[in-house]
Amino acid sequence: MKPYRDYRQDLKKELKDPKEAIGYLNAALEDGDPKVFLLALRDVAEAQGNMSRFAKKCRVHRGSIYRMTSKTGNPSIANVMRVIQCIGLHLKLERNRKAFSS
Repeated sequence: MKPYRDYRQDLKKELKDPKEAIGYLNAALEDGDPKVFLLALRDVAEAQGNMSRFAKKCRVHRGSIYRMTSKTGNPSIANVMRVIQCIGLHLKLERNRKAFSS
């Protein structure tokens, strides 16, 4: 039997690649559940390296990042935007053709 290997190590390695991080976050958004997106955002933030340094770069307390990206988190859009910008990404909206078909 092969020894147990934590998938999170491989996930964090993959999420260091901006293209992978974008795909991961977009898939979480498509799920439609804000909690799924917040947990994915935490995964991408953790992949950036040391969370304390990352939080300092974002000018957000490390504990605040953990709280706002938890299952019970309810962050402001300003804090979500700040974390996304610190990762090096930005949000972009597109028209949902399914919702606006005429």
